[in-house]
Amino acid sequence: MNVHELPMVIFTVVSQMSVGTFITLGVIQLVLGRRHDRATLERIIAPVLYAIGPVLVFALVVSLLHLGDMLNSLNVVRHWESSWLSREILLGVSFAAFGFLFALMEWFGWGSYVLRQVVAGLTALLGIALLVAESMIYYTLVTVPAWNSWMVPFSFFATAALLGVLAVGAALMATTLIRARRAETAVAEPQQSVPDQSETSPSGGGLMVQVRSRIRQINAPTSATEWKIVSAMLSWFALIGALVAVAILIAYPLYLGSLAANGSTAAMQSLEVLTGPLLWVRLACAGVTALILGFFVYRKAETTKLHRSTTLVAMVLLSLAFAFAGEFIGRMLHYEAMFRIGI
Repeated sequence: MNVHELPMVIFTVVSQMSVGTFITLGVIQLVLGRRHDRATLERIIAPVLYAIGPVLVFALVVSLLHLGDMLNSLNVVRHWESSWLSREILLGVSFAAFGFLFALMEWFGWGSYVLRQVVAGLTALLGIALLVAESMIYYTLVTVPAWNSWMVPFSFFATAALLGVLAVGAALMATTLIRARRAETAVAEPQQSVPDQSETSPSGGGLMVQVRSRIRQINAPTSATEWKIVSAMLSWFALIGALVAVAILIAYPLYLGSLAANGSTAAMQSLEVLTGPLLWVRLACAGVTALILGFFVYRKAETTKLHRSTTLVAMVLLSLAFAFAGEFIGRMLHYEAMFRIGI
């Protein structure tokens, strides 16, 4: 692979995963918010929400390496009216900024619940717009047959959906297990602690007190009710993830067939790259992901007890690892297949 494209591989995959993760959390709040109390639901998803920002910022910083000189990014955004690349940068920064704002509002309880949901909705729309901009950068290049195809927007949105639900599922399971282990340790080794006077005093309502209080709330042991919610969500995540992985397996033969039907020299060159050994590794990753999710995680999610969830957590993390590897390899192939028609 051309190492020059590695920053873009990392940026597109990670940013799409971030968008998928945020939207998944939004769907959770909309669907489950009517059935469960708000405090319980927010405590379940809070650790995942606060992890999205740093991951996306990392992806944005890495993407700037593709420009060679960081200052070039200032010139790129000047043509947002006509350039999908400019729109991608602006939408990526906007998505990160609004996501950070929403995380702060959730952490400190700023604004009303309705206002926070409005900010979350705007953030989700910016994320979807970012996916569209990323795909249109390549789809609109009619001189590159491998990119001027329905496969580009399909694969970008599939990456967001697959990695989004699996990232949320893995984070929820890992957080739940860590909380359970911490609770077991606390019971086995009880410790007497002297309360902080600033926390117990009525006047101790400063910023650090709010932060410490929020951290204690997040780290509190998982209750039976919370585990029931998490395991139910996990079964849906497994089903969605397995279906997306199968859709990817079906899409590739159709995509390769369309390239073969194109008949141009550039299309044949792209086809030669796309049908190499890496494709089989990429498809194998998608297949293993679908098998783990469909035949283990989906069947075991709602029947596994909290104290016996270690194997289930391992399977979810394994499926995420295979899915991420598959999407990463698929994106590498995407860039390797860039052959132009003509000069």
